[in-house]
Amino acid sequence: MQLSVQGRQIDVGDAFREHASLSLGTVLGKYFGDAIDVSVTLSREGHLFRAMVSTHIGKGIELHASADANEPYPAFDQAVERLSKRLRRYKRRLRDHHRDLEQVSGPEAERLAAQQYVLQVESAESDGESEADNQPAVIAEIETEIPSLTVSDAVMRMDLADIPALLFRNKAHGGLNMVYRRQDGHVGWVDPRGNRSTS
Repeated sequence: MQLSVQGRQIDVGDAFREHASLSLGTVLGKYFGDAIDVSVTLSREGHLFRAMVSTHIGKGIELHASADANEPYPAFDQAVERLSKRLRRYKRRLRDHHRDLEQVSGPEAERLAAQQYVLQVESAESDGESEADNQPAVIAEIETEIPSLTVSDAVMRMDLADIPALLFRNKAHGGLNMVYRRQDGHVGWVDPRGNRSTS
């Protein structure tokens, strides 16, 4: 496991790095085997410490968790506990996914290339501007891929990555679909009718 531990405007000592290495090695080894790489970032926000843990545990599968606490160690331990709960929930499906990836080749293994953009948030001071000036500015452009997944695999990946939405190509019919976290805590699924491949 390749581990990166860094602090944002905080000095992260060797004792914390060792604690992170032991904790993550135990959790990831118990549920999944060995992760490809793990990144831990510790920062301070006001009177709280925030620990963010990101790991790449397989092809296209990312796992993210974060937690806040009054001290750095409890913040990190809470983030690792959240990571552990997600891995425990999806342990069997992750193992099946890893086995299936080794057997899959051809169109099911393909990913759709895409361009991802990060847009600047509108400022409150844009009252007197024209329509052309009111277009959001692109502040980042990223090459990305849209994976081909089942709906349940898409929900699993969204939950593991702790993201609000995930765009994917539905394995059942080849069309673009989206799953997203609703405000009531449930998961929504968008499956446009005119979007299906004709194969």
